[in-house]
Amino acid sequence: MPDHQPSINAIHLNGDQLRMQVRGHVLFADQPVSDGGDDTAPTPTEIFLAGLTGCVAFYAQRFLRRSGLSTLGLRVDCDYELAEHPHRVGEIRLAVTAPGLPAERRDAFLRVIEHCSVHNTLAHPPAIEIRLDPRERAVA
Repeated sequence: MPDHQPSINAIHLNGDQLRMQVRGHVLFADQPVSDGGDDTAPTPTEIFLAGLTGCVAFYAQRFLRRSGLSTLGLRVDCDYELAEHPHRVGEIRLAVTAPGLPAERRDAFLRVIEHCSVHNTLAHPPAIEIRLDPRERAVA
């Protein structure tokens, strides 16, 4: 077990709105109006997908900078499809634009960005435990 375990929390605000705190940073989530929310923020699923997109972009820029290549115009776009039974993200497509990448470095670049931490987590899913706080008492 690592010495430091990150802590993230989500607190219900109003309607479908959530406030999430990560290392002192604050994120908000909501649902689209068509799903009963107020559309004040991305959905948790969109935040999850943004995390994957950002992780790939981080690994991409790091590769380019460490290789002495330009990051100008670097962009990662994400498109996805939902699936059912169970309801989930069923397909994710990432398109990476890296104008400063020479053809001879494409294979190495792809190998690096395909192994970002979030992608690795999806490829090798962690065990997930969901439990009720034992300090909470049932309301009669």
